[in-house]
Amino acid sequence: MDKVVDTPAAAVADIADGSSIAVGGFGVVGVPEFLIRALQDQGAKDLEVISNNAGVDGRGLGILLADGRLRRIIASYVGENKEFARQYLSGELEVELTPQGTLAEKLRAGGAGIPGFYTITGAGTQVAEGGMPWKYDSDGNVVKESPAKETKVFDTFGEEKEYVLEKSLAPDYALVRAAIGDRHGNLVFHSSARNFNPPAAQSARITIAEVEKLVEPGEIDPDMVHVPGVFVHRVVPLTPEQVADKPIEKRTVREA
Repeated sequence: MDKVVDTPAAAVADIADGSSIAVGGFGVVGVPEFLIRALQDQGAKDLEVISNNAGVDGRGLGILLADGRLRRIIASYVGENKEFARQYLSGELEVELTPQGTLAEKLRAGGAGIPGFYTITGAGTQVAEGGMPWKYDSDGNVVKESPAKETKVFDTFGEEKEYVLEKSLAPDYALVRAAIGDRHGNLVFHSSARNFNPPAAQSARITIAEVEKLVEPGEIDPDMVHVPGVFVHRVVPLTPEQVADKPIEKRTVREA
């Protein structure tokens, strides 16, 4: 039951080329920074990543992008990372853009064993009709686009509306960051760092969590657990120096 792994390097050592990986975080908040750095050092390539965005230039998934290690990204947001946009538009990277709430639910449903679900989000748009650019060539021509999705009309609250069938996501691995974790893998996230971390953690076949504070089993109030240990396979405690390494995405100050 003790799931503690001493180092990030040991925790990601078995991630193979071509693996699919869900990564928690939103911008620079709640990003498993040190698991990502260990994966960069480990050398796995041709990875498919599922994440709200691809971090920022030089942080988080941005370092794997810069190394050309990502083959495909399922995300809801391209902004804040110039290299992400450049690779997508130049044909170096395949990108499946997904509505943000739909992406979160695709991960959550995957963790719950639900293969798909209907949602009104995207009905009547290219999300349902297909034709969204997934991959360009070097000349800017679309060479791969999203397929049309199955739709169905449901009577909801006395009104018939069209819904879109979305398939769930169950990646090979998930990398997440928690404020507190115990040796059994129970996790607690701090404030907005909760973001995509819980659905990512629940979705994967193997979930690896870096934690800012490691406690013993029983020290976390069961009512405070955000992700139960049954979903988590490896726990990596961070050093105080690693915990303190937290960037500010956009620093703004008022005039003196």
